[in-house]
Amino acid sequence: MPSEPNLALWHQGWHTQAQHLRSPNFGPRPDGVGIDLIVVHSISLPPGQYGGDAVQRLFTNRLDWDAHPYFQSIRGLEVSSHFFIRRDGSFWQFVSCDDRAWHAGASQYRGQSNCNDNSVGIELEGLEGETFEDAQYQSLAQLCRDLKHHYPIAHVAGHEHIAPGRKLDPGPGFDWSHLQKLLNFPAQAFPDH
Repeated sequence: MPSEPNLALWHQGWHTQAQHLRSPNFGPRPDGVGIDLIVVHSISLPPGQYGGDAVQRLFTNRLDWDAHPYFQSIRGLEVSSHFFIRRDGSFWQFVSCDDRAWHAGASQYRGQSNCNDNSVGIELEGLEGETFEDAQYQSLAQLCRDLKHHYPIAHVAGHEHIAPGRKLDPGPGFDWSHLQKLLNFPAQAFPDH
């Protein structure tokens, strides 16, 4: 349950400063599971191309599978993330944080399996291995702080940390030490590097 909710920032799990676009790809969180993990991802569609609306279309099941040859490799995929942060730092929300988005897949972190159950997923517009923009770090840090004030967040990890060997994002181009400095969360909140 949220602790000391900031009604100016949150309404039923929706961040009031995000652009909202509801995804059908979500479900209820299991009873008794706290939201204590933020999972950082990276995505661009097609890979390495920024600024379009393909990610939004993917998360809302409206992607035209024939619009680009790469889309055939993900045809029929039904996924979502709670948030998507563009290269300019603007951010979108697709699923209420009170609900379970479909972003982690088969996963395990610090003894908890099926990380969709207890996490909030944040996608950064980018490509694993490449760098991210300062505006994205600033928005990500603010969003993490906002989440921590509303939910019992204890950990921040990458998709690569919760699904090692299966996922590589956000990848070596993501500066974990920079995020840690921006957040000033305790060191044990972050993955070991």
